[in-house]
Amino acid sequence: MKISHHFDDATLMAYSAGTLPQGMALLVACHLHWCPHCRERMHATDAVGGALLEQLPPSHLQTDAFEQLLARLDEPEHELCTSVPEAYANPELPAPLAQLLDKPLDELPWKRIGYGVKQLDLHLDGPGATRLLRISPGVSVPHHTHGGNELTLILKGSYNDELGRFCQGDVADLDGEVSHQPLVDTDEECICLIATDAPLKFSGLVGRLVQPFIGL
Repeated sequence: MKISHHFDDATLMAYSAGTLPQGMALLVACHLHWCPHCRERMHATDAVGGALLEQLPPSHLQTDAFEQLLARLDEPEHELCTSVPEAYANPELPAPLAQLLDKPLDELPWKRIGYGVKQLDLHLDGPGATRLLRISPGVSVPHHTHGGNELTLILKGSYNDELGRFCQGDVADLDGEVSHQPLVDTDEECICLIATDAPLKFSGLVGRLVQPFIGL
Protein backbone atom coordinates (compact mmCIF):
# COMPACT_ATOMS: atom_id res chain seq x y z
CA MET A 1 0.00 0.00 0.00
CA LYS A 2 1.43 3.38 -1.00
CA ILE A 3 0.56 6.27 1.34
CA SER A 4 2.61 9.44 1.10
CA HIS A 5 2.60 13.23 0.89
CA HIS A 6 5.41 12.80 -1.66
CA PHE A 7 6.01 10.35 -4.51
CA ASP A 8 7.36 6.93 -3.72
CA ASP A 9 10.62 5.78 -5.29
CA ALA A 10 8.89 3.64 -7.93
CA THR A 11 6.96 6.63 -9.27
CA LEU A 12 10.07 8.78 -9.50
CA MET A 13 12.00 5.96 -11.19
CA ALA A 14 9.21 5.54 -13.76
CA TYR A 15 9.17 9.30 -14.38
CA SER A 16 12.94 9.34 -14.81
CA ALA A 17 12.72 6.42 -17.24
CA GLY A 18 9.92 8.07 -19.23
CA THR A 19 7.49 5.19 -18.69
CA LEU A 20 4.67 7.03 -16.90
CA PRO A 21 1.43 7.80 -18.78
CA GLN A 22 1.26 11.37 -20.04
CA GLY A 23 -1.12 12.56 -17.32
CA MET A 24 0.92 11.11 -14.50
CA ALA A 25 4.11 12.54 -15.97
CA LEU A 26 2.44 15.97 -16.06
CA LEU A 27 1.41 15.65 -12.42
CA VAL A 28 4.91 14.60 -11.35
CA ALA A 29 6.41 17.56 -13.25
CA CYS A 30 3.97 19.90 -11.50
CA HIS A 31 4.87 18.60 -8.05
CA LEU A 32 8.58 18.78 -8.82
CA HIS A 33 8.09 22.42 -9.79
CA TRP A 34 6.91 23.13 -6.25
CA CYS A 35 8.79 20.58 -4.11
CA PRO A 36 12.56 20.94 -3.56
CA HIS A 37 12.61 17.70 -1.54
CA CYS A 38 11.30 15.63 -4.45
CA ARG A 39 13.56 17.48 -6.92
CA GLU A 40 16.55 16.43 -4.84
CA ARG A 41 15.28 12.83 -4.80
CA MET A 42 14.76 13.08 -8.57
CA HIS A 43 18.42 13.96 -9.08
CA ALA A 44 19.39 10.88 -7.07
CA THR A 45 17.00 8.75 -9.13
CA ASP A 46 18.52 10.05 -12.37
CA ALA A 47 21.98 9.18 -11.05
CA VAL A 48 20.86 5.63 -10.24
CA GLY A 49 19.37 5.28 -13.71
CA GLY A 50 22.61 6.48 -15.28
CA ALA A 51 24.63 3.98 -13.25
CA LEU A 52 22.35 1.15 -14.33
CA LEU A 53 22.70 2.15 -17.97
CA GLU A 54 26.48 2.00 -17.67
CA GLN A 55 26.21 -1.61 -16.52
CA LEU A 56 24.28 -2.72 -19.59
CA PRO A 57 26.28 -4.65 -22.20
CA PRO A 58 27.04 -2.65 -25.36
CA SER A 59 24.77 -3.19 -28.33
CA HIS A 60 25.67 -3.16 -32.01
CA LEU A 61 24.83 0.01 -33.93
CA GLN A 62 23.12 -0.04 -37.28
CA THR A 63 25.43 0.54 -40.21
CA ASP A 64 23.77 3.89 -40.97
CA ALA A 65 23.65 5.08 -37.32
CA PHE A 66 26.07 7.95 -37.96
CA GLU A 67 24.09 9.17 -40.97
CA GLN A 68 20.88 9.05 -38.89
CA LEU A 69 22.55 11.15 -36.19
CA LEU A 70 23.68 13.76 -38.71
CA ALA A 71 20.17 13.89 -40.18
CA ARG A 72 18.65 14.53 -36.76
CA LEU A 73 21.16 17.30 -36.11
CA ASP A 74 19.92 19.02 -39.26
CA GLU A 75 16.30 18.96 -38.05
CA PRO A 76 14.80 22.08 -36.42
CA GLU A 77 15.17 22.14 -32.65
CA HIS A 78 12.05 21.53 -30.57
CA GLU A 79 12.69 22.79 -27.07
CA LEU A 80 10.22 22.34 -24.26
CA CYS A 81 8.95 25.76 -23.30
CA THR A 82 9.20 26.25 -19.53
CA SER A 83 8.00 29.85 -19.42
CA VAL A 84 4.43 30.84 -18.69
CA PRO A 85 2.67 33.76 -20.41
CA GLU A 86 2.63 36.68 -17.96
CA ALA A 87 -1.13 37.05 -18.32
CA TYR A 88 -1.65 33.52 -16.99
CA ALA A 89 1.16 33.39 -14.41
CA ASN A 90 -0.43 32.20 -11.18
CA PRO A 91 1.36 31.28 -7.95
CA GLU A 92 -1.39 28.71 -7.31
CA LEU A 93 -0.41 26.79 -10.44
CA PRO A 94 2.89 25.04 -11.20
CA ALA A 95 4.38 26.15 -14.52
CA PRO A 96 3.77 22.90 -16.50
CA LEU A 97 0.03 23.05 -15.75
CA ALA A 98 -0.29 26.80 -16.27
CA GLN A 99 1.40 26.36 -19.65
CA LEU A 100 -1.06 23.61 -20.60
CA LEU A 101 -4.22 25.43 -19.45
CA ASP A 102 -3.19 28.80 -20.85
CA LYS A 103 -5.85 30.62 -18.80
CA PRO A 104 -6.82 31.26 -15.17
CA LEU A 105 -8.69 28.58 -13.24
CA ASP A 106 -11.90 30.62 -13.02
CA GLU A 107 -12.06 30.90 -16.81
CA LEU A 108 -11.89 27.15 -17.48
CA PRO A 109 -14.99 25.31 -18.79
CA TRP A 110 -15.76 23.43 -15.57
CA LYS A 111 -18.48 20.76 -15.71
CA ARG A 112 -20.70 20.10 -12.70
CA ILE A 113 -20.77 16.40 -11.83
CA GLY A 114 -22.55 16.47 -8.48
CA TYR A 115 -23.38 18.62 -5.49
CA GLY A 116 -20.45 20.94 -4.88
CA VAL A 117 -18.14 19.12 -7.31
CA LYS A 118 -16.94 20.23 -10.75
CA GLN A 119 -14.36 18.70 -13.05
CA LEU A 120 -12.36 19.46 -16.18
CA ASP A 121 -11.09 16.58 -18.30
CA LEU A 122 -7.66 17.44 -19.77
CA HIS A 123 -8.03 14.76 -22.50
CA LEU A 124 -4.41 13.63 -22.40
CA ASP A 125 -3.20 10.51 -24.19
CA GLY A 126 -2.64 7.23 -22.41
CA PRO A 127 -4.54 4.88 -20.13
CA GLY A 128 -6.79 6.15 -17.37
CA ALA A 129 -7.71 9.82 -17.12
CA THR A 130 -6.25 13.18 -16.17
CA ARG A 131 -8.50 15.91 -14.86
CA LEU A 132 -8.93 18.82 -12.52
CA LEU A 133 -11.42 18.45 -9.69
CA ARG A 134 -12.96 21.47 -7.94
CA ILE A 135 -14.70 20.68 -4.63
CA SER A 136 -16.67 23.13 -2.50
CA PRO A 137 -16.05 23.55 1.26
CA GLY A 138 -17.49 20.76 3.38
CA VAL A 139 -18.13 18.51 0.37
CA SER A 140 -16.64 15.04 -0.03
CA VAL A 141 -15.90 12.86 -3.05
CA PRO A 142 -17.81 9.54 -3.01
CA HIS A 143 -16.00 6.72 -1.25
CA HIS A 144 -13.87 4.75 -3.72
CA THR A 145 -11.01 2.38 -4.32
CA HIS A 146 -8.69 2.22 -7.33
CA GLY A 147 -8.40 -0.18 -10.22
CA GLY A 148 -4.75 0.84 -10.54
CA ASN A 149 -2.65 3.81 -9.45
CA GLU A 150 -3.90 7.29 -8.64
CA LEU A 151 -1.83 10.45 -8.24
CA THR A 152 -3.43 13.56 -6.73
CA LEU A 153 -1.76 16.97 -6.42
CA ILE A 154 -3.43 19.65 -4.29
CA LEU A 155 -3.38 22.94 -6.18
CA LYS A 156 -5.51 24.94 -3.79
CA GLY A 157 -7.13 24.38 -0.40
CA SER A 158 -6.98 21.08 1.46
CA TYR A 159 -8.80 17.85 2.21
CA ASN A 160 -8.59 15.04 4.70
CA ASP A 161 -9.38 11.35 4.34
CA GLU A 162 -8.54 8.02 5.95
CA LEU A 163 -4.89 8.58 5.04
CA GLY A 164 -4.35 12.02 6.56
CA ARG A 165 -4.59 15.69 5.65
CA PHE A 166 -3.36 16.99 2.30
CA CYS A 167 -2.69 20.71 1.65
CA GLN A 168 -1.49 22.83 -1.28
CA GLY A 169 1.55 21.24 -2.89
CA ASP A 170 1.03 17.84 -1.25
CA VAL A 171 0.66 14.75 -3.40
CA ALA A 172 -1.17 11.49 -2.68
CA ASP A 173 0.55 8.55 -4.41
CA LEU A 174 -1.97 5.70 -4.07
CA ASP A 175 -2.48 2.21 -5.45
CA GLY A 176 -5.29 -0.32 -5.72
CA GLU A 177 -5.10 -1.29 -2.05
CA VAL A 178 -6.24 2.15 -0.86
CA SER A 179 -9.88 2.95 -0.08
CA HIS A 180 -10.74 6.51 0.87
CA GLN A 181 -13.20 9.42 0.78
CA PRO A 182 -11.59 12.87 0.60
CA LEU A 183 -13.48 15.65 2.42
CA VAL A 184 -12.73 19.38 1.99
CA ASP A 185 -12.08 20.45 5.58
CA THR A 186 -11.92 24.29 5.46
CA ASP A 187 -14.10 27.16 4.24
CA GLU A 188 -11.96 27.31 1.06
CA GLU A 189 -12.66 25.20 -2.03
CA CYS A 190 -10.17 22.48 -2.90
CA ILE A 191 -8.80 22.16 -6.44
CA CYS A 192 -6.80 19.05 -7.33
CA LEU A 193 -5.00 17.66 -10.35
CA ILE A 194 -5.72 13.92 -10.55
CA ALA A 195 -4.18 11.31 -12.84
CA THR A 196 -5.12 7.63 -12.92
CA ASP A 197 -4.02 4.69 -15.04
CA ALA A 198 -7.22 2.67 -14.50
CA PRO A 199 -10.87 3.42 -13.60
CA LEU A 200 -11.86 4.18 -10.01
CA LYS A 201 -14.25 1.86 -8.19
CA PHE A 202 -16.98 3.75 -6.35
CA SER A 203 -18.84 2.16 -3.47
CA GLY A 204 -22.35 2.87 -2.22
CA LEU A 205 -25.41 4.17 -4.04
CA VAL A 206 -24.11 7.75 -4.40
CA GLY A 207 -20.85 6.57 -5.91
CA ARG A 208 -22.57 4.30 -8.41
CA LEU A 209 -24.88 7.14 -9.47
CA VAL A 210 -22.05 9.64 -9.87
CA GLN A 211 -19.53 7.39 -11.66
CA PRO A 212 -21.09 7.67 -15.17
CA PHE A 213 -20.86 11.46 -14.95
CA ILE A 214 -17.32 11.49 -13.55
CA GLY A 215 -16.10 9.10 -16.22
CA LEU A 216 -13.38 7.62 -14.02
